[in-house]
Amino acid sequence: MNLTDLIKQRLQALEPLDLIIQDDSALHAGHAGNQGGGHFSLSLTSSHFSGKSQIMRHRLVYAQLADLMPNKIHALSINAIAPQEL
Repeated sequence: MNLTDLIKQRLQALEPLDLIIQDDSALHAGHAGNQGGGHFSLSLTSSHFSGKSQIMRHRLVYAQLADLMPNKIHALSINAIAPQEL
């Protein structure tokens, strides 16, 4: 299983209505401070985000991926949306 699939699998705990994961690692090759982990952008729509601040939404995402950071995931850009915000 590749890292993108592993991220997708982990985020299923948030019951996404929509999930887009983009591997941006190639754009950051040789980036200072990167110890080899990937760079990812994700857009996730979930009812788990309803009524929560952006900080709390990001914490929910990070909780699912915590053991992958910083070794396998070096950088993560998150767009976390509640269904009523679409």
